[in-house]
This record gives sequence, structure tokens and C-alpha cells, in this order.
Amino acid sequence: MKFLIQPNSFIVSVFICQSYHIFSENKMEEKYETLKIQQESPNSGVFNLIINRPSVSNALGLNFFSEFPKVLNALDQNPIVAVIVLTGSGNHFCGGIDLKSLAAIADDNSGDQGRTRERLRRKIKLMQDAITAIERCRKPVIAAIHGACLGLGINIVTACDIRYCTKDAFFSVKEVDLAITADLGTLQRLPGIVGFGKAMELSLTGRRFSGDEAKELGLVSRVFGSREELKEGVRTIAEGIGGKPPLAVVGTKAVLIRSRDVNVEQGLDYVATWNSSMLLSEDLTEAISAQKQKRKPTFAKL
Repeated sequence: MKFLIQPNSFIVSVFICQSYHIFSENKMEEKYETLKIQQESPNSGVFNLIINRPSVSNALGLNFFSEFPKVLNALDQNPIVAVIVLTGSGNHFCGGIDLKSLAAIADDNSGDQGRTRERLRRKIKLMQDAITAIERCRKPVIAAIHGACLGLGINIVTACDIRYCTKDAFFSVKEVDLAITADLGTLQRLPGIVGFGKAMELSLTGRRFSGDEAKELGLVSRVFGSREELKEGVRTIAEGIGGKPPLAVVGTKAVLIRSRDVNVEQGLDYVATWNSSMLLSEDLTEAISAQKQKRKPTFAKL
């Protein structure tokens, strides 16, 4: 009986995996109102995820929060995708939240106040979850920032794994000027990136700061002279990451994010458990073999 069940279970598992792969490809081919997916080149594992509302400086409405996690999940589940580069179309990365959407949220106050506030809380939680989808995505997400990165844009890039910008990029934790306590991740993630005191100053003043200052603060890893230099530089970096052993790449991201939120002992315990299940792989064999033979390694897609 066990012999009969196991092959059937295997067939079902393979069928589910293949079906999900087809599903994720279909999702990637869908047309979205706020986003666009673009493969860097036909044989590349680097995919550009483009915020696509250039007519309004990539200010984002409520539909973004439903589209964004769906797109990220589709990219995550597609084995062709190795690295995701998040960028903006037009002159800016992200101009913040669309004020029309903000007004719609403010106007949704009819009926019982308790139910209205409970509904608002659920909406905020859903919006938070959409941004956290960046961290849930197994594949590295690199932010390539040009022009404005305001308010919601800061929430998005602080959730990204690596951040780069152009020299003319500018940033602002803008929520305080709109009578909002930033609630989509900036106040939770920014202190760990730039330090508590600097995060407090930027969040209370809402002041604009430049790409060069963002580099000094540690918000971005490097500043490029132009948008073309940014695009080419990030592409090279992304292709480099995409060529590394995929299990080690996703493991490094997962362990770093986990270790950020726990103490050192808990983080060490987590990586011990992770490597005890992931270390002995074909990736390890291929990496060692390539080192010995002084050749470029080739790894199976994830």
C-alpha cells in the first residue's frame, strides 16, 4: 500500500509544481495598472519590476497594494527569475501615495465609528503586507532609485535587500507633512539601516535629502552619476548575484532578515537549522568542482 501511495503522491506533487510554474508565468504576462515586468535580456535571470505611473511621478494608488504582492509572488515562483530590480518609469522612482487615494481613505468614515476604525485597521494591515512581500520574496530585490523617492517610496526601498541611486535622486520621509504617522514600514526598518537618531530626525522633519547624503547615511550602497550609469551598474551587480548558487543566495537573504529580528544566539541557531537542511546540495558539489577545475560553475534554476 505504501508503495502505491508514494508514486501517486510524487506525481501529484510534480503536477502541482508544474501547474504553479505555469500559473506564475501567466501572472507575469498579465497587464497591470501600476507595474510592468521586463526581462533584462532573453537569457538573463534578472527581471526589472517597474513602477509604471510616470504621468503622476509614480504616485501610487490603492490598486498598487493588490497588484504588488501578486507580481512579486509570480516572480518569486518562476525558476527563470534569479534577481529582481525594482525601478520607476519616467523621471522619478516614486512620488509617494496618490493623494486621491489618501482622500478616499479619509472619507471612508460613514456608519458606526468602531466598525469604520476596524475597517481602516484591516486596510492598513493589507497595505503593510504588500510592502513586506518584498522581504517574503525569496529572490533578492534591488532598488534602483532615480529622481524622487518620497513617503511611500521610502517604505518600499527600506524593505528592499540592496539600494542604489543616482546623484540627482532625492528622498523624504514625507508622511509627517501629510498629518500621517508613517505606517507601512519606514519607522520600523529605517532605524536599522541608518541608526535610530538619524531615522528620528528624518522622520520628524520630513526634510529632503540628496543621493549623496543617502549614501553617507547608509540608506544606499552606492551613488551613480546618471540614470544610464545606474541601470548598467545595477544590471552588472544583479547578473553577478544571479550567477551565484541559488540556494546560498536565498539562504543568505532569509537568514539575514531573520537574524535582524532576533538575538545572535537565536540567529546562529536559525542558520544551523537552515544549513543542516540546505547545505548538502548539488550546488555545493558544483561550486567545489568548479573551483578545483578553475571554470565557471553552472547551477540548476531554483
